[in-house]
Amino acid sequence: MSNQAPHHGATRRLSSLDRWLPAWIVLAMLAGLVLGRAAPALAVGITRLEVGGISVPIGVGLLVMMYPVLAKVRYDRVTAVTGDTRLLLSSLVLNWVVGPALMFALAWALLPDLPEYRTGLIVVGLARCIAMVVIWNDLACGDREAAAVLVAINSVFQVVAFAGLGWFYLTALPAWLGLDTQGLDVSVGQIAINVLVFLGVPLVAGFASRALGERLRGRAWYEDAFLPRIGPWALYGLLFTIVLLFALQGDAVTRNPLDVARIAVPLLAYFALMWGAGMVTGRALRLGYARTTTLAFTAAGNNFELAIAVAIGTFGVTSGQALAGVVGPLIEVPVLVGLVYVSLWAARRWFATDPYSTVGSSAAGIREESRA
Repeated sequence: MSNQAPHHGATRRLSSLDRWLPAWIVLAMLAGLVLGRAAPALAVGITRLEVGGISVPIGVGLLVMMYPVLAKVRYDRVTAVTGDTRLLLSSLVLNWVVGPALMFALAWALLPDLPEYRTGLIVVGLARCIAMVVIWNDLACGDREAAAVLVAINSVFQVVAFAGLGWFYLTALPAWLGLDTQGLDVSVGQIAINVLVFLGVPLVAGFASRALGERLRGRAWYEDAFLPRIGPWALYGLLFTIVLLFALQGDAVTRNPLDVARIAVPLLAYFALMWGAGMVTGRALRLGYARTTTLAFTAAGNNFELAIAVAIGTFGVTSGQALAGVVGPLIEVPVLVGLVYVSLWAARRWFATDPYSTVGSSAAGIREESRA
């Protein structure tokens, strides 16, 4: 069977929402910017809707986005992922050694004269992704079971290691190198709450959905009828979250376009280099396309909610560190959407495989038209 034929079949199964995903994301960003500028009171109202330092509207958007993806995970296959030491070790090294070190180097190399933005970017590099990465992985036909395991591991390391790494990269290492130093006041409890809300809740809901659905109606009904109905909600949640993010920060972004451009340069380099490192590592280790893609996106993504919360809590809502944290997801979203399409191209060019032809591929639940 040629690669081209399955691709056409998969394309015919794409929903209108999915076929035009880049356009919808651009429209969502523009809508958020317009809302933020036209109705500043809206941004103020959204900001006040916080519980325990977590934005309720953004939290709802992320939960709606993550639940359908985690409901598709076949949890009985997770043990096969936990036994893949090459995947687990390479993910740990990329996320907790290479990622923070690369962002530190890029921030100092490209923003030597802007200490606040530099510090904000270093904080972004320390916050490994536990939320939005599941949607990028799903769209790129990555291994969803591997994604669930890797984000769970990142969550544990985030609670345990974030504060220590913050001290190392903002205080200890700069002092050893004779550079300016910064402090970082981080609450381990706040990080734990962040992880619980953005990963724990949708993970438990996804596991419970599959367990109950399969027990009551069987796997065939669950995957052929239930998942296609809830699948599109992942993208609805993504678009809703993007609108909110841009509405909240539209004024800051439009008032400081040159600063945003300066911050964007190291971020663009970071996302591209981390994704590329993941793809090269996975291919060298012969992990196969699906797990290599999962490795690449978990390495490239960041937990913007945590980075922004830490920057605001430590340096203030109007600080340069907070602005750098805000610019992070504004750059990450369009860049990683683009890398989804690069990944699908790489599947055929680098891995000689059709990403859509895999039985139970991650894209099936989101990309198939509802059969109702």
